[in-house]
Amino acid sequence: MIKVTILGSASAKPTADRHPSSQIVNIDEQYYLVDAGEGVQQQMFRYGINPLRLRAVFISHLHGDHVFGLFPLLSTLGLYGRQTPLKIYAPRPFGEILEYHLRYFDSELPYAVEWEEVATTEHRIIFENRSIEVWSIPLRHRLTTAGYLFREKMPELNVDKFKIARYGLSVKQIVAAKRGEDITLDDGTTIPNAELTYLPRLPKSYAYCSDTNRSAMVARRIKGVDLLYHEATYAESERRQAKERGHSTARQAAEIALKAEAGHLLIGHFSSRYKDTVPLLDEARAIFAATDTAIEGQTYTI
Repeated sequence: MIKVTILGSASAKPTADRHPSSQIVNIDEQYYLVDAGEGVQQQMFRYGINPLRLRAVFISHLHGDHVFGLFPLLSTLGLYGRQTPLKIYAPRPFGEILEYHLRYFDSELPYAVEWEEVATTEHRIIFENRSIEVWSIPLRHRLTTAGYLFREKMPELNVDKFKIARYGLSVKQIVAAKRGEDITLDDGTTIPNAELTYLPRLPKSYAYCSDTNRSAMVARRIKGVDLLYHEATYAESERRQAKERGHSTARQAAEIALKAEAGHLLIGHFSSRYKDTVPLLDEARAIFAATDTAIEGQTYTI
């Protein structure tokens, strides 16, 4: 199960009720921070998210509204006595920025901060464990930028307990069936694996596409994604400005969701000029009906 909690949905200029970009992706109670705009730790506290539970951080690009909140968070984790290393995935030259921060502000942290460079021109796995894999998604912005695709791995097959009893399967045969093998009984009969096993659940996926122009390539790389967060900084009436600044309109975000055959779309990263985001939502829904506005503090479950 994947849960996404929105911590920030604003673009460069925060407003009284919208904070810069940041999200928590919770996969089987493993927490991942995606972008870290100013005030991210306060937002985590506000919505009851324990920062000590963070497993890794994924930064899309190095514009301040996506990264300024990370450095105070690193300090706070030290004050909380974190011991487990924290891995940060981000484009260059994040390593230089991190080095100076650690040198001048956090030279004695009780835990290690490890940076891994994200190649923003490559679509590849950058992180994985037993249950998930995270892919980089090249985006089209004014500087090197990557989105992130979180994908659950295929769960282990379950063996039908009634079939175990019916065929008198041994422990060895049950283990083989879980590996996907057909089973041959003592009398020579072969039982197809599909008759014995079933998937306990279908793997889910979530794509985070931050600052970017509309990109058909992105749609192809996230084909069939269950939930897509796509920036919608501007209304369609500001299409030219969106293109010049490396952003998308709400309509363009919906077009990507439609092309990607996404299950659901969340739009966010709204310009401060929009006091009311309902027109942006209406614009997107006219193209892709299963669209919602990313609301800060709300958790979306896949």
